[in-house]
Amino acid sequence: MNEWIQNMCGLRKTVVMGSAVWALLATGIGMAGFGCAATGGGGPGLDGESNRLEAGARTEVLTGLDVLERDGFDLLREGRVALIGNHSSINRRGEHLLDLIWEHREVDLVALFSPEHGFRGTLDEAVEDGVDETTGLPIYSLYGATRVPTDEMLEGIDVAVFDIQDIGARFYTYISTMGEFMRKAEEHGIRFVVLDRPNPIQGNWFDGPIQDDDLVGRFTSFVPMPVAHGMTVGEIAKLYKRFHDIRPELHVVPVEGWSRDMYFDETGLAWVNPSPNMRSVDEELLYTMVALTEGNHALSVGRGTDRPFEYLGAPWVDGRALTDNLNARRLPGLWFMYTTFIPSQTDITGRENPRYPHVGEVCHGFRVVVTDRHAVSPVAAGIHMLDALLEVHPDEFSTERLRGSVGAGWVLEALNDREDPDGIIERWRGSEAFRTFASRREQVLMY
Repeated sequence: MNEWIQNMCGLRKTVVMGSAVWALLATGIGMAGFGCAATGGGGPGLDGESNRLEAGARTEVLTGLDVLERDGFDLLREGRVALIGNHSSINRRGEHLLDLIWEHREVDLVALFSPEHGFRGTLDEAVEDGVDETTGLPIYSLYGATRVPTDEMLEGIDVAVFDIQDIGARFYTYISTMGEFMRKAEEHGIRFVVLDRPNPIQGNWFDGPIQDDDLVGRFTSFVPMPVAHGMTVGEIAKLYKRFHDIRPELHVVPVEGWSRDMYFDETGLAWVNPSPNMRSVDEELLYTMVALTEGNHALSVGRGTDRPFEYLGAPWVDGRALTDNLNARRLPGLWFMYTTFIPSQTDITGRENPRYPHVGEVCHGFRVVVTDRHAVSPVAAGIHMLDALLEVHPDEFSTERLRGSVGAGWVLEALNDREDPDGIIERWRGSEAFRTFASRREQVLMY
């Protein structure tokens, strides 16, 4: 029996169907917009993609930065301001937050902070402190010698502004950078402003096991959360404050014109790669599937190629057998194509990559193609992918180092015991931890 829980304002509903929990907006979607895929829950579906694209074209989406700019940067007129940002901190016109504020002389900008990949978003390794060439401002790295801002870095700062594009995955580290900074902002009495941005892989679904207690607090596992969280960064900041005892003075500048069923490329916003190996919306979606294997360095996920997180393979993989196995499962919205690929030491910009797995070696495996975004359930498909690897390569493939990405040791134990993948998926969706996250998430949603 379906259980409906409606919040006080009557604008949002959460439907619990069996043990799969999905958040939907009642306005504009209704029951006709809810879809359930065959792998035990699936992703949200819509009755007519063309209708949604037309609806998206009618509404101009503004990020929190666009709203802040429209309102004359009034929030930042008092106090000394620091920016936590990177190359994704741009408005609809592609203009960078730093440039906009630097030209706005009524804002006293004193420092910059950079997350993983650096302030310009080009690095795939530890990042050093630096100085911005245009403004002369210090850039303090939060992905180098420290991942937590030090007291010295925060000296003289009254307001911290966070504006970074997330991709919707628990282990994508920008939301951990935000959480660590929020904690220090509380200690130092710093007002924390989040310029919100859309969740690029939609905000109306979430999926994946909640991580083991001993993993919580790690940089890829900051708070209890499924692999795909279905939230914006502003909503996550509210989650931290309400449920995780991180309580600075918080102000979230909301997005406007965005609905939770939108993918990023339906917003009309300017696209930039949020990190060097994240180059399309489909790759962001597939990250919550293919990246489940990243702890196993015997496999390549396509880093160092033109299609990271669309490829998976290794020199020892029987690519045809693995591809056939996965296609036989008929995973909704996905098709697997046998392929070979060679990870390169040099990326498309000419920059030297870190030592990715199997650089210079011919890897056999598959390319995963998204055929229907509205049917795909990527995290569930990732569990089937792990199951297929164990089935095709029981001696060569190991799940031993995957707990950090998958999050829950019991899931890996169940896979190794050759339990049915759909049963594993249903177990996490029916778990108390999953339902607790669902309830907390519902209480902080803004859209």
